[in-house]
Amino acid sequence: MRIARFVAPTGLSWGVVESDEVAAIDGHPFAAITFTGVRWPLAEVRMLSPILPSKVVAVGLQPHSSQVEHEAELAVVIGLPAKDVQREKAFDHVLGYTAANDVTARDQQRADVQFTRAKGYDSFCPIGPWIETVLDPSDLRITATVNGEIRQDGRTSQMVHDVAALIAFASNVMTLLPGDVILTGTPGGVGPLRDGDRVSIEIEGIGTLTNEVRAK
Repeated sequence: MRIARFVAPTGLSWGVVESDEVAAIDGHPFAAITFTGVRWPLAEVRMLSPILPSKVVAVGLQPHSSQVEHEAELAVVIGLPAKDVQREKAFDHVLGYTAANDVTARDQQRADVQFTRAKGYDSFCPIGPWIETVLDPSDLRITATVNGEIRQDGRTSQMVHDVAALIAFASNVMTLLPGDVILTGTPGGVGPLRDGDRVSIEIEGIGTLTNEVRAK
């Protein structure tokens, strides 16, 4: 099931993407899903970020440079509250998976010696295009393309820590709430972004997230 958040002619809604249509649901996707009976062609709606997380937990090994860079990552979306979760039960707390571009101002990361400002700008970390609820995240291809050129190309099987381990670790530090996102690390090849660049993050089994870079 592909859960999306979108704007239709009637307003903002959640829905389930089915082929070239989206079927609206009643309320949010963190409870039993009830369809309203309203359907829209994808061409007639504007897709939004599928989730507005209360927090984003980022992990991985990061290089340093004085520039804004792309980072293609598998994003895990939490579906049930998680606190002190054992890895054997980790997937019970997952709603699904989506793609993320963990944009980083590398010069500010270096200056601040931490990530808050470098990754915290309002326009950073786009996610989407939807949340895929039926997926094995253990070995998926991840690519980042900038202006048609592949910059990153890796697989989730190469991640330093697997999804279950990340959920267990993070939930032992903080309570994870429905809608929270865990970013799982990025393949080699991160690189600079310029005004006007078109960035596409594609993850096998999920789809493609595409954004344009615009100077403030």
